[in-house]
This record gives sequence, C-alpha cells and structure tokens, in this order.
Amino acid sequence: MDKILYIDCFSGISGDMMVGAFLDMQYKGIDLEFFQNALYGLEVKGYSINACKKMRGSIMATKFNVIVEEQQPPRNFEAIKCLVSGARLEDEVKKTVIKMFSIIAEAEAKIHGTKLQKVHFHEVGAVDSIVDIVCVALAINKLSPRAIYSRSIPLGSGKVNTMHGVIPVPAPATVEILTGLPVYGGGFDYEVTTPTGAAIIKTLADYFEDIPEMTIESVGNGAGAAMNTNHLEHREQHEQQGHRGQQGQNKHQNHLEHRENLKHPANSGKKEEQTLPPDILRLIVGTTTAKKSEDKVLLISTNIDDAAPEIIGHVQEMLLSYGALDCWTEPVFMKKNRLASKLCVLCKNENIDDVMKLIFTGTSSLGVRVQEISRYCLDRAIKKVKLPYGEADVKIGYFRGKQVTVSPEYESCRILAECTGKPLKEVYRDLILFFSSK
Repeated sequence: MDKILYIDCFSGISGDMMVGAFLDMQYKGIDLEFFQNALYGLEVKGYSINACKKMRGSIMATKFNVIVEEQQPPRNFEAIKCLVSGARLEDEVKKTVIKMFSIIAEAEAKIHGTKLQKVHFHEVGAVDSIVDIVCVALAINKLSPRAIYSRSIPLGSGKVNTMHGVIPVPAPATVEILTGLPVYGGGFDYEVTTPTGAAIIKTLADYFEDIPEMTIESVGNGAGAAMNTNHLEHREQHEQQGHRGQQGQNKHQNHLEHRENLKHPANSGKKEEQTLPPDILRLIVGTTTAKKSEDKVLLISTNIDDAAPEIIGHVQEMLLSYGALDCWTEPVFMKKNRLASKLCVLCKNENIDDVMKLIFTGTSSLGVRVQEISRYCLDRAIKKVKLPYGEADVKIGYFRGKQVTVSPEYESCRILAECTGKPLKEVYRDLILFFSSK
C-alpha cells in the first residue's frame, strides 16, 4: 500500500504551522530531536527551536517556535542557495529547500521589477524562515509519500503596513506564487496564507481536491497565532502582536513568514460574532491502494518550417529543463507541401507562461495551439538494482497495484557501462533478467 499526505489548510498555511503539524503527528520518528540533529548540518548559528502545546478554539495543537538569539545578516537568494547547497543535508532535502526559496524569489523579483539575484528576502530570508523551510523539507523526505493532496487555499483579506508601505492582503508575492492554483478568500479579514506557506504548498502538492480514499494512520495539528478566534481578548492580543509572523517573544521581530513591521489588519473593527475555524493546519497521513491514474495537462503545439534542427533540439532541451513534462517533434507538411516540424509540449497549467516564452523567443513561431487533455499514467517507482559489477536504476510501472513494466533508466545504465567497460545493451539485459527471475 502507498503512503499519501493530505494538507488540510482550512485556516491557511505558513511554515511554522506545517512544522508544528508534523511534530504533532509524532509519526515515523519526526520529532523535535530529529529536526535538531538534522539542523546541525546547516551552517547557521544564533538560534534555538522548541515546541509547545496550544489550544486553538477547542482543539489542541502543537506550536513550533524558532527563537533568534543573535542578530542575523541580511540574505539574498544567492546567499541562501549557497548556504543550503553547502549544508550537510541529503540532496533531496537541499533540492526541495532551494526550489521553495526560488519560487519566493521569482515572485518577489517580478513584483519589484528586479533580477532574481538582487532579491533580498528581509524576514523571509531570516534564520527562522530558513529553519521552517528546511524542517518541512526534512519531514517530507522522511515521510516519502507517494502523493501529496491539498484542499483549495484560503487567502484572507485586508491591508497591512510593511517596510514597503501599505499593501493588500493577500500579499502580492502570495498571489503571484499561487497563480494557477485553486484559492478562495475564506472570510478572514487578515492574512492566513503567507508567501512561505504558498511556496511550500506549490512545491509539494500534486493534487488539489477533497480528502482522497485512504486508511488514516496519523493526524497532526499545527498551531497558528490564534488570530481567528471569536474572543475579544484574542483580537486585542492580535492587535498588539501584529499578524501571525510576530508571535510575541518566541519570534524575532524580523519574522519568518512575511514582512517586517507587519501590523494588524485595517479591517480589525469588524464584529467579532462571525464564526471562523480554529487557527490550525491539519496534516493527515494515510495509506491507500487506489491509484491516481488520470490528471489534466496542457498540450501546446506549433508548426515550424524555417528553423535548423539544432535550434529546435536546443529549445526542446530548454523546455524540459523549465518544467515541461514531455517534448517531441513530428514531421508535417504545411501549405504548398512544405516540410516542417510540429513542436509538441506537455506541461502543467502553472508552467504555461515559461513554455510559451521559450517557444516564442527560441523559435520563429508566431502562434501556438493550446489544448487541455487527460493523461493516464501508471504508478511508478525507481528501484536501485545491485548487479555483480555495480548498481543501476530501473523504473517499475504498476497497474492497480501489480507490476506490469520494468524499464532500465538510461543515465544510470550509461554510467555503469562506461565505468565497467560493458556494452550498454548488456547492462540492460542483466537488469531485465534480474526482474524476470523474481
């Protein structure tokens, strides 16, 4: 049976809420000690972490805190990327962390009209943000779910004061990051989903829908800043502390999640009688035998009759590196029987802008066709096989839980063949024989 994770973000999402929810589950060794030991590999000093139980409404949840004990240097995207790349962490963890920060940096660069390398993160680059994002990546790597699901994302509303002046809620970076994903207001008159939370869910979630069929194994509740209770004293506390990012003495004033000096919402004068859910993020881990075989993707195509083959080949490589799921060419005859190449690209909706930009700037195409299509895929897994002369990877395809295909992975087979001097086809043959003998 396969493990799946459901992110139930009915009151929004932030980095500390995600980490708190993982701690609350007490599942598969994901605890405070696990995070502390792993964080030793991150060359950052002057902070400590702890967790405590907090009531949110009538529900007990875990609040994760990063206590900043020394002033931290300002960090831009390149500094954070360098820091993470040099950390003593697993490669998959580093990859996830860098992807989350790059999503935030790209959004900020677009909003402020600057280059990616010049983006300064302010609070999002502070040590508590780095710790939150690294902890989320560590937990996901430890859990290794086959698929991650999420409900639609609530955003909140209102206005906040920041170092850049008054900005609307949801923050411009949050909206930019969540482009292409399902969102809604949620009835909150303050920020509930932060840029960091948005980057986390964009990186992790495979599907946005109701809780899928599963057998629940564990549930964890991560506590937010208790802003959405119906009690006046909590509202007054919120007005003193600001948004979720400024959580009293447990957070440095340059908080992880959003902006420096983020104040209470402009709409705080609204009546308190409205009913809102408790300020928690719920994570649900379960197992399932059901396979998600269908998804919706975009098929983008264009006919090109005046480009050299090497130009089209280069564009194909770039498209794949920028998130295309697949890319190929087909020979076609155009008007006046001119031989041409039909460039076809499969991509997800959130990657369409990058794909079209590459096609229009990299080829002579004046237009593209876009279709939404259904795609059915086998569930698959990569397995490392030990042969007498070395290791290589194979891709296993499953249909309704049963193995139906075995395909050697070219790159690992090529490396093994070059290291041992064996013909590539012999490596392929030995891998197939290994599985056929089982």
